[in-house]
Amino acid sequence: MKVERLVSIIMILLDKERVGAQELAEKFEVSPRTIYRDIDSINLAGIPVRSVSGVGGGFEIMQNYKVDRKVFSPTDLSTILMGLSSLSDMVHRDELVNALAKVRSFIPADRAKDIELKTNQLLIDLSPWMSNRNIQPYLERIKTALQENRQLSFDYTDRHGNKTARTVEPCQLVLKSNHWYMYGYCCERNDFRLFKLSRLSNLQIQEVVFSPRDYQKPQLDVSDVLAEMGTHITLRFHQSAIERVLDYCTVEDLLDDGDEHYIVRFPFIENDYYYNILFSFGDKCECLEPAHVRTEIKRRIQDIAAIYKS
Repeated sequence: MKVERLVSIIMILLDKERVGAQELAEKFEVSPRTIYRDIDSINLAGIPVRSVSGVGGGFEIMQNYKVDRKVFSPTDLSTILMGLSSLSDMVHRDELVNALAKVRSFIPADRAKDIELKTNQLLIDLSPWMSNRNIQPYLERIKTALQENRQLSFDYTDRHGNKTARTVEPCQLVLKSNHWYMYGYCCERNDFRLFKLSRLSNLQIQEVVFSPRDYQKPQLDVSDVLAEMGTHITLRFHQSAIERVLDYCTVEDLLDDGDEHYIVRFPFIENDYYYNILFSFGDKCECLEPAHVRTEIKRRIQDIAAIYKS
């Protein structure tokens, strides 16, 4: 990807005094013209790269901008390593492995043990306990399509179980709450859509190359929606379910009800998603009020029971 190539070029220029455009083009398997555009991007980012013509010429970063390895504190380096390590658990790419190696090259020998200790004090593991086996290969396929600006085709199953064939111009990969999504322009809907990767099947990269469109980032913060549409209901939970209950509310929302139960003020929106959350607690949860939510839960339980009568 372009960003990874830019970072690699910067690292090379920081490590060497001068590098030719042809050498960089061969290393990254792109044209010299692409390298010149990359150098322009690096300059625009505020890193002063100058071009030296003639025999032995090439690109170099101005000497007064060279990074001293001691400029990074142990906390700086351990934070960078923790972030990269958490991504490498989810996205198995050689680029991330190389990035880890490059960052470690900044670690002075006399501070290596201290930085390793600080890095190990916090573990970030973004991988789920159980996952869809298609996610990893789909991530790689989508990243390739993003890099080459190529359309993707796939079958998509929505939350109601309806399956449709889609062709999409991918714009962005999104990791939200341990779930991967792809944001892109859907040719069937003529609009931008957010697709959950676990609902994709038959994902294929197409030969069609597209010009990237201007787009707004997807709406990922739903706090305003919850504030507008949400309410609170009163539930009674068995103490064995409290660990999961605290994924949705705070300790301040709990009120003791005898030795083994709690009364809980629970955030709620009246849709299938939230009713299914309540059902996921099984017999460890009872809705006390409001009455119409309690009635709706009874109706849904009866519908489920009717399936098993025959």
